[in-house]
Amino acid sequence: MNPQSADNGSARAARAAFFDVDETLVNTKSMFHFLRFWMARHGDDGSGHEAVMADVHRAAAAGTHRSEINRAYYRRFAGVPYEALLEAGREWWQEYRRGPAAVVVPAWAAATRHRKAGDLVVLVSGSFRGILEPLAADLGAHRILCSEPLLDSAGRLTGEVVRPMIGSVKADAVRETVAELDLSAADCSCYGDHASDLDMLGTVGNPVVVGADRVLLERAQRLDWPVLPATPGHLPSPDSSPSRLLTAAERR
Repeated sequence: MNPQSADNGSARAARAAFFDVDETLVNTKSMFHFLRFWMARHGDDGSGHEAVMADVHRAAAAGTHRSEINRAYYRRFAGVPYEALLEAGREWWQEYRRGPAAVVVPAWAAATRHRKAGDLVVLVSGSFRGILEPLAADLGAHRILCSEPLLDSAGRLTGEVVRPMIGSVKADAVRETVAELDLSAADCSCYGDHASDLDMLGTVGNPVVVGADRVLLERAQRLDWPVLPATPGHLPSPDSSPSRLLTAAERR
């Protein structure tokens, strides 16, 4: 599966809008919300997940780079069949999407406006396709740039990823996509909620801050970037003509 594949509409798009996912489009940290779901499916009463999250918070407080935290996350799934992880991700999304505060309404609405204007809508996330593909289908997004787990010859996760889609790697992926599609970065947009999105926001001509991250708000004030509130709410009802990702067969 080629993470850079696009549907037919992307070949005609003159602009792209790149969206961070966690706490930008969805009102949670999707990987760790999913991990609780996964661990519960495998018998955890919640205490195991709490211990994992305590480890994550300790690592972050100790200054461990977010990309290393991302790598450590996927190592927890070493030996798991990738198809099983994808299916569980889809099941998680179907449960999560029904919540009363599932999405960040202003950013979700912005993505919908971009799509309806003919822009390519691209998700950029450290999460994985099992979570992101059904989300993209609901949103009508065209492409996904994410952490891609490495697989062994039997289709099981090795525990490693091609590259953690975190921080400066997000910016690299945005630049690669803009170059691949021969777009003008000055005409493209990007949305993010966290200081780690700063490099990515700086790659385009129209950066937008979502929420109240202190570092991003300072930059937005200094450079006159728009700011959207991180208001949570229900997943909007789908419109009649969403865009779609290519199927696996179409990517061949």
